[in-house]
Amino acid sequence: MSCLADLPSGMKYLVRLERQQRDRLQRLVSAGKAHARQLTHARILLLADLNASALNDQQIHQVLDTSLRTIGRVRQRFVQEGLDSALNHQHPQNLKPHTLNPEAEAHLIALACTHEKGQARMSLRLLADKMVELGYVDKVSHETVRKTLKKTTSNLI
Repeated sequence: MSCLADLPSGMKYLVRLERQQRDRLQRLVSAGKAHARQLTHARILLLADLNASALNDQQIHQVLDTSLRTIGRVRQRFVQEGLDSALNHQHPQNLKPHTLNPEAEAHLIALACTHEKGQARMSLRLLADKMVELGYVDKVSHETVRKTLKKTTSNLI
């Protein structure tokens, strides 16, 4: 379909599949029994393979209707981390750990069920302050309290 002259000179990550990798990808695509994202990534690698069709990113984008950014990320992960990494979904590495563990969440829900004298229910800020005061957590924001109570489909907020 294309020749190497069509590849942009600035293309940073060039895909060169070995025979067994190419066979594995073709079996995966032909079986069609994988996650859609995994199948798309396999098709990207097959089309980007310099040992076969060697389409550039723009051509792959037109064929598969996949974003150029996705194509670039799949190429990069294949070159830097290997085939398995390129095929499988990468979970975001910048996620913050949960402030409240399940035990602290249970204490929060129990605390939210109580109320101060003269109040129908405690405010989110008051609940956050009370969690710290009682020593369940070192610190917690009212927004974390809100999200946790919402997650539990509680009618407490």
